[in-house]
Amino acid sequence: MTFMISKAEIKYLRSLQLKKNRDKDEVFVLEGAKNLLELSDSGFDVIKLFVTKDFYHKNEAKLSKLSGVLTLTEQQFVESAGTFKTNAAGLAIVKMKKADFEFQNSDWILALDRIQDPGNLGTIVRTADWFGISKVVCSPDTVDFYNPKVINSSMGSFARVDVYYKSLEKWLPSASLPVYGALLEGDSIYELEESKPGIILMGNESKGISDQLKKMVSQPVHIPRKGGAESLNVAIATGILCAYFCQ
Repeated sequence: MTFMISKAEIKYLRSLQLKKNRDKDEVFVLEGAKNLLELSDSGFDVIKLFVTKDFYHKNEAKLSKLSGVLTLTEQQFVESAGTFKTNAAGLAIVKMKKADFEFQNSDWILALDRIQDPGNLGTIVRTADWFGISKVVCSPDTVDFYNPKVINSSMGSFARVDVYYKSLEKWLPSASLPVYGALLEGDSIYELEESKPGIILMGNESKGISDQLKKMVSQPVHIPRKGGAESLNVAIATGILCAYFCQ
C-alpha cells in the first residue's frame, strides 16, 4: 500500500480516456464509489486502485479483496485524473475481460447494430441487467463498451453483463435462434403470440437496422405509437421490448 499518486500515473489515467490507448494496453478506468464496489464480484482483474483514505476505511472489507496495487490518495488527485467533477471515492485501472462467448438456447440475447451514443449503450447494458440478460453482442462499429461514459451510465451493470463485438452478419445466422428485429414495418409486440427465447436486434439511433441485417430478422416487431412523438430513443425502445419478451 502506498500513499501517493504520481504525475506520471495521473497522465496515464487521463490517456485511457482514448480508445486507442485502452486497446493498446487492454485496460480501462473505473471511477466512483458504486463502480469500485461492484468490482469485488465482477470477475475483472484490477491492476491499480487509487482511493481516498475515507473511502478505503469505510469499505476496507470489499476493497481488500481486490487484486492489484493499492494507493491511498487525496480527493483532489482522484478528480484531476478522472472525468468526474466530484469523486470522493477513487478510481481503478482494470484489465479488460476476455470471456468466452457461450449461451444456451433458452437465453435471451441483445444484439446492437451501430449504436453510437455512449449513454445509450450504457443504459442498454443496465436495462439488460435488470431483465436478466447477461449477454450483449455489438457490431464492430458500435461505440466502445469501455468508454468511460458507457461504463458510468451502466450504473454498475458492467459487472454483470458481458459485452462482445462480432460481425452480426456472420454471427446471427450461426446462432440458430429467432431474431426479433425492431422495425417500423414489424408486427405490434402486443399482438404477438408467445415468443421463444432468441435475439432482440436493435438498430442505429437514426438509421435503424441495416438493410443487410434486416434480411436475417425472423420476426419484425414494433412498438405501436399513440402520441405524436417522431421516434423512441433506442435505449427506451430496448427497455420496452425487454419488458415484453423477458417476462
